[in-house]
Amino acid sequence: MRILLAGSTGVIGRRLEPLLTAQGHEVIGLARTGPVAVDVFDRDAVAAAVRDARPDVVMHQLTSLSTGDIAANSRLRRVGTRNLVDAALAAGVRRIVAQGITWAYEPGADPAPEETPFDLGAPEPRQTSVAGVAALESAVREAPEWVVLRYGILYGPDTWYARDGLMAQLAGAGKVPADADVSSLVHIEDAVAAAVAALDWPTGAVNVCDDEPAAASEWVPAFCAATGVPAPAETEGERHGWARGASNHYARKHLDWIPKYPSWHAGFAAL
Repeated sequence: MRILLAGSTGVIGRRLEPLLTAQGHEVIGLARTGPVAVDVFDRDAVAAAVRDARPDVVMHQLTSLSTGDIAANSRLRRVGTRNLVDAALAAGVRRIVAQGITWAYEPGADPAPEETPFDLGAPEPRQTSVAGVAALESAVREAPEWVVLRYGILYGPDTWYARDGLMAQLAGAGKVPADADVSSLVHIEDAVAAAVAALDWPTGAVNVCDDEPAAASEWVPAFCAATGVPAPAETEGERHGWARGASNHYARKHLDWIPKYPSWHAGFAAL
C-alpha cells in the first residue's frame, strides 16, 4: 500500500516508517521538516501534498508536544486534523489511522473501555485537551474506514518518560506528584506495533495501553527508580474521577494485540 505518514519525524513516526517499509509498503513522510515538508495549518498545502502522494491510507501521528504547550497540541488536533482529513477525503482515501489518547474519558470507578463517553464538560485546563481529541476523532470518523489509536502515556526512548526525558528531569526536581490519580501507560515499541497492526483492524477506537492501570503513587516511584532520580513523597488525597486509566480488553481479546511490555514494571526495567 501507499501510506502517507503525517508526523514522520515524530517519536512514533521515526520508528513507524522503517517497519512499514520492511513490510513492503511505500511510505510518504509528511512533516513540518521532512521528505514532504508541509505546515499542517496550511490547508492548501496539505491538500496538494495528499493529492500528489495518492495514498491508499493516511496515518495521522502528528503532535505538538516538544514545548509542553497543551493549547498548541489541541489546536493541531482540531485544525490540523481537519485539514488532513478533508485532503484525504478529497483525494479518495478510504482509510485513516490516527493517534488519540486514553485519558479523555468521563469520570468513573473502573478503567474505561472504548465505548465510554469523553469528559466534554471538564473544566480547564483539561477541557482544552478533551475538546481537541474529541474534534480529532469526529473528523477522522468521516472516513469510510478509520481507526483511532487511543494511546496510554507513552514511555521509553525519546519520549517524555525516558531516562533523559522531560519527566525524569521534573521528577528529579520533585515536580511529578505521586498521588492517587490512575493512568494507563504504553511503551513506545508497543504503540508503534499497534499502529502497524491497525492497517488491518476494523473501524473503531482502540485503547492501546498495557495491562496494568495504576495510581501515580505506585508507578511514579518505580519510574524514578528506573531513571535514577529521587522518588517524591506520596501525595495525600482522593483521585480525580476522570483519572481512571483505560482497559485494553478489546485490543487483547478481539484484535489479538499483545503488548511486548504488558506492565510498566517490565517496561521501566528496560529503560
